[in-house]
Amino acid sequence: MICQKFYVALLHWEFIYGITAFNLAYPISPWKFKLSCVPPNTTYDFLLPAGLSKNTSNLNGHYEAVVETKLNSSGTYLSNLPSKTTFHCCFWSKEDKNCSVCADDVEGKAFVSTANSLVFQQIGANWNIQCWMKEDLKLLICYMEPLFKNPLKNYDLKVHLLYVLLEVLEESPRPSQKDSFQIVQCNCSVHECCECHVPVPTAKLNYTLLMYLKITSGGVTFHSPPMSVQPINVVKPDPPSGLHMEITDTGDLKISWSSPISVPFQLRYQVKYSENSTTNMRKADETVSATSLLVDSALPGSSYEVQVRGKRLDGPGIWSDWSTPLTFTTQDVIYFPPKILTSVGSNVSFHCVYKNENKIVSSKKIVWWMNLAEKIPQSQYDVVGDHVSKVTFPNLNATRPRGKFTYDAVYCCNEHECHHRYAELYVIDVNINISCETDGYLTKMTCRWSTNAIQSLVGSALQLRYHRSSLYCSDVPSIHPISEPKDCHLQRDGFYECIFQPIFLLSGYTMWIRINHPLGSLDSPPTCVVPDSVVKPLPPSSVTAEITVKIGLLKISWEKPVFPENNLQFQIRYGLSGKEVQWKMYEVYDAKLKSASLPVPDMCAIYAVQVRCQRLDGLGYWSDWSTPAYTAVTDIQVPLRGPEFWRIINEDITKKERNVTLFWKPLMKTDSLCSVRRYVVKHYTSRIGTWSEDVGNHTKFTFPWTEQTHSVTVLAINSIGASSANFNLTFSLSMSKVNIVQSLSAYPLNSSCVILSWMLSPSDYNLTYFILEWTILNEDNEIKWLRIPSSVKKYYIHDHFIPIEKYQFSLYPVFMEGVGKPKIINSFTQGDEKHQNDAGLYVIVPIIISSSILLLGTLLISHQRMKKLFWEDVPNPKNCSWAQGLNFQKRMDIL
Repeated sequence: MICQKFYVALLHWEFIYGITAFNLAYPISPWKFKLSCVPPNTTYDFLLPAGLSKNTSNLNGHYEAVVETKLNSSGTYLSNLPSKTTFHCCFWSKEDKNCSVCADDVEGKAFVSTANSLVFQQIGANWNIQCWMKEDLKLLICYMEPLFKNPLKNYDLKVHLLYVLLEVLEESPRPSQKDSFQIVQCNCSVHECCECHVPVPTAKLNYTLLMYLKITSGGVTFHSPPMSVQPINVVKPDPPSGLHMEITDTGDLKISWSSPISVPFQLRYQVKYSENSTTNMRKADETVSATSLLVDSALPGSSYEVQVRGKRLDGPGIWSDWSTPLTFTTQDVIYFPPKILTSVGSNVSFHCVYKNENKIVSSKKIVWWMNLAEKIPQSQYDVVGDHVSKVTFPNLNATRPRGKFTYDAVYCCNEHECHHRYAELYVIDVNINISCETDGYLTKMTCRWSTNAIQSLVGSALQLRYHRSSLYCSDVPSIHPISEPKDCHLQRDGFYECIFQPIFLLSGYTMWIRINHPLGSLDSPPTCVVPDSVVKPLPPSSVTAEITVKIGLLKISWEKPVFPENNLQFQIRYGLSGKEVQWKMYEVYDAKLKSASLPVPDMCAIYAVQVRCQRLDGLGYWSDWSTPAYTAVTDIQVPLRGPEFWRIINEDITKKERNVTLFWKPLMKTDSLCSVRRYVVKHYTSRIGTWSEDVGNHTKFTFPWTEQTHSVTVLAINSIGASSANFNLTFSLSMSKVNIVQSLSAYPLNSSCVILSWMLSPSDYNLTYFILEWTILNEDNEIKWLRIPSSVKKYYIHDHFIPIEKYQFSLYPVFMEGVGKPKIINSFTQGDEKHQNDAGLYVIVPIIISSSILLLGTLLISHQRMKKLFWEDVPNPKNCSWAQGLNFQKRMDIL
């Protein structure tokens, strides 16, 4: 409160307590009150200006003139007063009609003041006083200011405030209990305005504060009558803050402000505003309980000035100071709303009022444009009033960003011109897919959603909101008016992830994404999820894989997860183990099955197997694949057959010894099923009979040939047993002389193929097969051999043959009775016409084919070149008269 410069003579007065208690203390009101002290035989009309009743409460502003008049005209009266004067002191307020709590005669006692100052003896003293609690509710302030100017400046003023907080007023202290009062010194300025601060504990705001003033000046001390107040009843709020004005979506002017933060009760507000425009001027003063006020029909090009103050809504209180004035000027074109944020498929409308050269344009003359490039059809216009035009956009499509502009500009124009101001239309596709997944333990549900499909708007914030129903989902999910937000966190893959834990398995969770923006909020279409229907089970456990013995099938077994308790279907994938497995799939729909047997092409390979599961009714998700299980390579059956083997006979004539060395190729996995641990050579002679020798993993074995006839068999042994089908070879001295191969010829086709053919003579022996050997002569090379069926008379050997080397070829007939005499040649055969012709076919036929292709290509190229040369020589009929009318195309056809 600004201290005004008033002139007042400093009082030297002293009230002597003459009452026994303060039960008659003056109740302090929330507004200003006056302390008046006048000399005896002087009525209070002395303080009132001429023509005013003593009951008039508005005394401000009149004291100065009255006092000056009395001083100038009453010299005799002033001089005749005694030196000691008893003053009558009263409290006045605008509500009082009489002096209250007069201090001159209460219960036979008098408040006596000895005043030596002539000024105070003649005119008395008057102050305006107001007390209030600050908004922080920690400090009571009492403010004093004089009512008129004081011509004398030579008095030294000191003011103290004595106070005591009482829970009940009847417990007032006796006059003798002066120590019960606390004292604070008031701060007085050079203008003789004083301010007293009394601290009040927050817990004692409803107590009664009993106090009085002690004023000292010129060595004389005065006491005011007692005052009482409850601090909570005189709270003075701070002025409202954040005063703001804007045009609403309906074209009104909205005045809004913020309530003080620390005030402990609701406030009411007084708003005063003025409107100044070329067509209208108005002032208003309204009281509201809300923190906003609507002024209808804002006009373009108008200026508005507003101030607001606040006061306690219920109960007594003090008006705050007025807020700082705020001025707001509307534009020449008003759009309402000025900006719209909406979703795809919706319908929205804009309104506008257009002012041109101090004149508001008729709504019938307004046209609308989009981005100043597309005139909006007149069928979308509506006339709302004489000056308000409306345009509606139905079934909107998403806004296509143009550079930094993420909106469409909507222009309200006069018939012949458009103002540079425009409204902004934001249309966003809010179709956001929310997917949820319940974990295999049925303890939490994780929901994910992405913002990739949403147009990004600066200042927007996205939030997942949900409402949980007691049981299942409705057929058509809808946004519930009561919803809760859910914290979601952005993941590295660009998706937001929200976790619901704990969950209610059979409850329906309706979810949607809310886009919050200063322009408004948009909601994506809601989706409803029942956690029990989106379970992703744990993968099957205890997965094993093996190739079954004797049957040779891939057998897979597993254990189903404990949750969920629904029937499950299973999916198996399997493939040869390696870096990149080529998976094959197999489905199991019988929920009771825990194993499956599948045929595989290679029973001796390592297979990788994984299993996953899903609810049999198709709800929810497939589980993750189980940890891979691998088969081990084990023998399935005994080997299908023993190895094919041949021999080398080493004979020492001098010692009359003959040794046979057997050698064979290791069995393939398909024959050994699936491994060979060792080989056993089984012998038979007529003299000794049958015996066996274990050769381990070796593929060679030497034994002496001492009998006339000696038969051997090589058995393959694996973990299950010995081969059942085996090759036999009999060594017989008599059979080694049987010669049925009449001729043997070898013809080279190229360095990798040689043709062998032979002729046989009739024989009474049972021929079983041939053994063909070849090796390089004059070198200690390994003998290569092949087993050839007995019905074959010509055979192609594929090997790497060196043309400069000499080869030896041997053909052995093998009978059931033994090995016959071989036919041996030491070089390739020359001069045999038949076989040369056969060999020549392999050389000549490819040459003929290649030559034919080359010749055909040459003819085609030549034909094209002839056509080109011919047409280059043909004249242009437009330039040569002799060529006109000739059909050159027919000539081309002849060619």
